[in-house]
Amino acid sequence: MKTRRLGKTGFEVSEIGLGCWQLGGDFGPVEDEAASAILDAANGAGINFWDTADVYGGGLSERRIGAHAKASGVKVATKLGRSAALFPNKYSKDRVRESLVGSAQRLGVASLDLAQLHCVPTEVLRSGEIFGWMDEFRAEGLVRNWGASVETIEEGLICLEQPGCATLQIIFNLFRQDAAEKLLPLAAERDVGIIVRLPLASGLLSGKYDKTSTFDTSDHRNYNRDGQAFSVGETFSGIKFERGVELVQELKGLAPEGVPMSQFALRWILDHPQVSTIIAGVSKPEQIADNVAATERKNLFPALMNQLGEWYQKEVKPEIRGGV
Repeated sequence: MKTRRLGKTGFEVSEIGLGCWQLGGDFGPVEDEAASAILDAANGAGINFWDTADVYGGGLSERRIGAHAKASGVKVATKLGRSAALFPNKYSKDRVRESLVGSAQRLGVASLDLAQLHCVPTEVLRSGEIFGWMDEFRAEGLVRNWGASVETIEEGLICLEQPGCATLQIIFNLFRQDAAEKLLPLAAERDVGIIVRLPLASGLLSGKYDKTSTFDTSDHRNYNRDGQAFSVGETFSGIKFERGVELVQELKGLAPEGVPMSQFALRWILDHPQVSTIIAGVSKPEQIADNVAATERKNLFPALMNQLGEWYQKEVKPEIRGGV
């Protein structure tokens, strides 16, 4: 597995990481055996960066990955800020510390490799107080590095103003390309590692769905299609599902011959050198190999990259709900 530097953390992380939300069983039951199989497959493929959060399964995801990560030397990034104890307006230094201590205990570590603010409200970021707390926790040794997972370009730019911010986790894919214009270059300038989430736009960019596809009632692709539960941008990148299916059909006509749609989408992200890693979630161990294969694909031609950028501005961006 090829690696890239994760900004000022200095960590060398695999180009394909592992998103571990599914190990919390938030969108359906994931048995212990299946969870262990996914983690073992990721480790076997050389995926050395795993991303989780305190709210995934109420801490279940953290507990499941803790022992596996320590045994294999994996770097674990967790997130804080969306629990009922904090979100949306109960942030305090003591409560944030308590959240971090809980994550460390569940992961079985004394110091967190990377703690990320988890899509906290924009006004909390603007006030700046929470950044000072994170700097203090790093100085104390509770966290080795801190960063932020954000929903918009504006929020990312606010975080980039903070010298202590080591990483940014962003929505970035063929259906959400705006970060390439200003945010990615600025992050590189300030040595902030970029972690990409939702690389396949909640699975749309895998190319396996049609307009008749349905999802379980516990799946956010069912209950958050229009932003009923949280930011609409977190589901299908803010695009209506049926329109997204149509757009994927257009993309299939642009993909290089013989390259599966999912690998085409991942390769596009990797062709942005400012990206450190992509946290791709899987529900089955065998999906890991398909994700990793994207790292071995040839870079997309510059002309195609330009064409995809123009296509995004014309066809996709006007369809995005919830801002970018």
